[in-house]
Amino acid sequence: MQRKGAEILIQVLKEEGVHTIFGYPGGVLLDIYDEIHKGHIRHILVRHEQGAVHAADGFARASGQVGVVLVTSGPGASNTVTGIANAYMDSIPIVVLTGQVPTHLIGTDAFQEVDIVGITRPCTKHNFLVKRVEELAKTLHEAFHIARSGRPGPVLVDLPKDVMAAQTEYTPRPPVREEETPPRPASKKAFYVMDLIAESSRPLILSGGGVILGRASEELRKLAWRTKIPVSSTLMGLGAFPGTDPLWLGMPGMHGTYYANMAISHCDLMIAIGMRFDDRVTGKIDHFAPHAKIVHVDVDPSSINKNVMVHVPIVSDCKSALQSFNALLEQQNFTVEDDQRKEWFDQIEAWKRENPLSYCPSDTEIKPQFVIETLYKLTKGKAIITTEVGQNQMWAAQFYKFEEPNTFLSSGGLGTMGYGFPAAIGAQIAFPDKLVVDIAGDGSIQMNIQEMATAVQYDIPVKIVLINNGYLGMVRQWQQLFYEKRYSQTDMTFQPDFLKLAEAYGWTGLRATRPDEVEEVLKRGLSAKGPVIMDFRVSREECVYPMVRPGGPISEMTLGREMAN
Repeated sequence: MQRKGAEILIQVLKEEGVHTIFGYPGGVLLDIYDEIHKGHIRHILVRHEQGAVHAADGFARASGQVGVVLVTSGPGASNTVTGIANAYMDSIPIVVLTGQVPTHLIGTDAFQEVDIVGITRPCTKHNFLVKRVEELAKTLHEAFHIARSGRPGPVLVDLPKDVMAAQTEYTPRPPVREEETPPRPASKKAFYVMDLIAESSRPLILSGGGVILGRASEELRKLAWRTKIPVSSTLMGLGAFPGTDPLWLGMPGMHGTYYANMAISHCDLMIAIGMRFDDRVTGKIDHFAPHAKIVHVDVDPSSINKNVMVHVPIVSDCKSALQSFNALLEQQNFTVEDDQRKEWFDQIEAWKRENPLSYCPSDTEIKPQFVIETLYKLTKGKAIITTEVGQNQMWAAQFYKFEEPNTFLSSGGLGTMGYGFPAAIGAQIAFPDKLVVDIAGDGSIQMNIQEMATAVQYDIPVKIVLINNGYLGMVRQWQQLFYEKRYSQTDMTFQPDFLKLAEAYGWTGLRATRPDEVEEVLKRGLSAKGPVIMDFRVSREECVYPMVRPGGPISEMTLGREMAN
């Protein structure tokens, strides 16, 4: 049967199980949007292309499916670059479909032409320019396969207008999926890891985003519980291990807990799973885990020995590796005696008592940490939490206890301001019956605040908890600590009235200015129908602690007591 390229595109999306895409139309996409008008695919009209990519990213993180974006050529395509780079850094599977000028005009500086394939080559897992309609279906199926396989990531497909209008023979059929055999750890290495666990007196598991992307949280928990090894997770790994479990140490690194960083600095065995030893986690490399034998499991060979030299490199997906470890433990009937690691756990408990996560409460000012704690108390950890980037992100990671994977969505590697709100929209579309909350700062929220219109148009009941300190808070904190309080261009007191803005967009707007108002505002906001923004006017110069000085070892933390005093 003869079909237009635009028809084939929609059919392939359906074959790949796609039911929702995020996009913004343009002239070169008219054939595609004419097909979308037939109603075979749900289309969410965003108000900016960057918002589309972040929404697809949030959809993918929450659901585990591939997120899909459709935007026009030129500025529409180039507006996606930040979102694509964000997904690339955090290994999120999305497919970005960009319109392009007709093939005979490519390279002529035609109206709204950019070389989006060239622009995005450094920040995509792969990208394609489709030059013939006969190649379209195969290319699209391949794009989805690449996006979701191995170490996931974004794939871009550039679609010239004439290819979308051209016709070819096409018979709809499900994609032929070759059975993937994920890399598994060699048996000798797996047995060696068992020996290291048995011999260790101060072991530690450090898990990353790969555990969540690899759907290996259950296997991680089995390993930790059977071996009685404490667990710390990177920012991207939060939720893989329960935040209320006695073995939980919290997040490590620059703003990690004191006891997680001290455990890393004193452990004799580190099992690092699905993480890449980012500089914000390691601090000064030659002081990172100086006494430990390091086992590193990662599906991407290029991540191993890239930043930290390890003793046992294992190229494997996290699920397969953890399943192998757990099977061997069961075969060996592995048990840990009560007194085997008593000294280690006593030391960890001492670190927790000496320097717990804390802040100085106030009867007159709202402390941002108190807002997060109250949010956790009211939601009982059952919400999907997205964040913007900055202090709000770190306080959320510290003071909200994540129990399940895929419930903490945040920009890790790129640190993209403006990510959290559109990501919350994407997550809410993936799970319309769940509570989705974006914990935001007053600087970040304005990066993509235009998506308030998207939420109203599609009745997406996201909630925004706005930590409003009138500053670009994290930059201001660095200026306070390292630049003698020279607050250059970080004052954000010139901002909209967020309650009036809520009214203008058709949202519910609430505000708290005193600590005794916080719980009531949260209760009202979380229970209200439709989208809600809750504006919490917090202590302006509150800092995130603990903090490791940039370039310093993670064992040397500023705890904030001297600032509080």
